[in-house]
Amino acid sequence: MRLNAVTPTSAERDASRLAAILAHFAREGFARCEPRLLQPAHVFLDRSGEDFRGRLYLTSDGSGAEFCLRPEYTIPVCLDYLGSPMAGQPAAYAYGGAVFRAPERGATGHGEFLQAGLESFGRQDREAADAEILVAALEAAAAAGATALNVHIGDAGLVAAFLERLDMPPVWRRRLAAGHARGQRIADIFAAPRRNGGSEQSGVLAALTKADPADARRLVEDLLSIAGIVAVGGRSAAEIAERFLDQATLADGAGVSEETRALAEAFFAVEGAPKSASAAMRKLAEAARLDLSAALDAFDTRADAIAARGLAVNAMRFSASFARHLDYYTGFVFEARHSDDGEPVIGGGRYDRLLKTLGAASDTPAVGAAIWIDRLSPGAGEA
Repeated sequence: MRLNAVTPTSAERDASRLAAILAHFAREGFARCEPRLLQPAHVFLDRSGEDFRGRLYLTSDGSGAEFCLRPEYTIPVCLDYLGSPMAGQPAAYAYGGAVFRAPERGATGHGEFLQAGLESFGRQDREAADAEILVAALEAAAAAGATALNVHIGDAGLVAAFLERLDMPPVWRRRLAAGHARGQRIADIFAAPRRNGGSEQSGVLAALTKADPADARRLVEDLLSIAGIVAVGGRSAAEIAERFLDQATLADGAGVSEETRALAEAFFAVEGAPKSASAAMRKLAEAARLDLSAALDAFDTRADAIAARGLAVNAMRFSASFARHLDYYTGFVFEARHSDDGEPVIGGGRYDRLLKTLGAASDTPAVGAAIWIDRLSPGAGEA
């Protein structure tokens, strides 16, 4: 009985496709980068949470430090870039090899996948860099046999600009941003969250919504002081008070008018070809007296840059609600599939803030894309 479920024929096919993709990236000027298989586990757990631990193949050294087989390439390539003489300067890298993620609970699979991709760092012409990465990834996939992919795009930077200008409490703005990143429907995001406490806590939250925010904050801090509570779970009394006020605001729906909610629902409902979507969002922003001109100008500049590279922009589909379910994206995001309900063959986007969290002195322009080798054939990798 064979221990490996991948037949030699499929293994040879995937190796050939990976070689074709890497050869295309080399012709486009992307230097090969191949990070170590063993990576520090904390950099992934810090960003994805302890729930991600079950997806990692973990080990530890003599000091107890945890390491894992690399579960993806973007963060390891970022770390290699930051440790290189090119750190802080424009640089472009390609990669290709195995990544390791244990199947999700209840799922089956062998946990090892071939992935290829590319990352671009340090370019100030962001829209042109976005276009280069998208087109290079699509052309590389085509060189490996994946043609006529459906491209779906979004813009986390445009969403952030929109949310910053909405008239609502910061806690609601954060809730909308987090819900969008997770792919939640707007109606579900606006639904009142379930309260964890009993009727006593519900009564406190209801009372807080009726008080002036400054008075409510002082009341909670005074109650905590009277009870002798200085800190809970590392949070100060002031932070606990702020948390109570956030819960009260969310539970009551306070601070979000019907007009603001309708505006948010209208914005996130915008979808279609990039040019028509841009026009719809400009009309919406003008009617609501929101200044989104800078974000929309960048959106249009990117669309023009993509078209200049020969891609049919009007064949792409933009959705204001589209997100890649990773919180480090800051701008352009995209996926390409064989069919709308299939798994993404290509996925990527802009992540200008990620490198600072990994040790860079400041935010660094960065954009990249990954290609799943086992999904290059229609219907493959759909388990």
